Amino acid sequence: MSSERELARRFAAGELDALGEVYARYAGPVYTVALSRLGDPELAQEAVQDVFVKAWRATARFDADRQLRPWLYEIARRAAADITRRERRRPVTTTLAAVRCAAPATTPGEVWERWQVRCALQELSPRERELMRLTHYEGLTRSEIAERLGIPLGTVKSRLHRTHRRLARQLAHLRRLVA
Repeated sequence: MSSERELARRFAAGELDALGEVYARYAGPVYTVALSRLGDPELAQEAVQDVFVKAWRATARFDADRQLRPWLYEIARRAAADITRRERRRPVTTTLAAVRCAAPATTPGEVWERWQVRCALQELSPRERELMRLTHYEGLTRSEIAERLGIPLGTVKSRLHRTHRRLARQLAHLRRLVA
């Protein structure tokens, strides 16, 4: 791993490898800041994602002589405040459209989005990932999933609803990037 100063210089220069290193080094502490402000682990994870997206977009304005940690913490505090305001205004009711394999990503933005979706899917429980696989990759109906898993149809519906809501919260920043 790079020294703090070298990492800040590489990050300010927009090196993609530096982003991964910054994430590996600071995602945990940024999560702690966000969790202390939000009190909800899922919202704190959303804030962490927001922080690194915003930080990456601001690399051109980042002064490499500054320390990354306090700068990221300040972004985390602002991201948590934004999420708090948003959560007060409306309940989460969005759903995630089917995730399908498409042509290989060709732009850095597409690579980033696909990486974010993969990360969000990996954060699901094995049971939730199985539901996503059966629904979106095998294309089974809810009734077919209930039959295959040997569980009631209502259970399949409620689990899918909760899983889609969770993914939508985790990936909400991607909708803002596209808009």
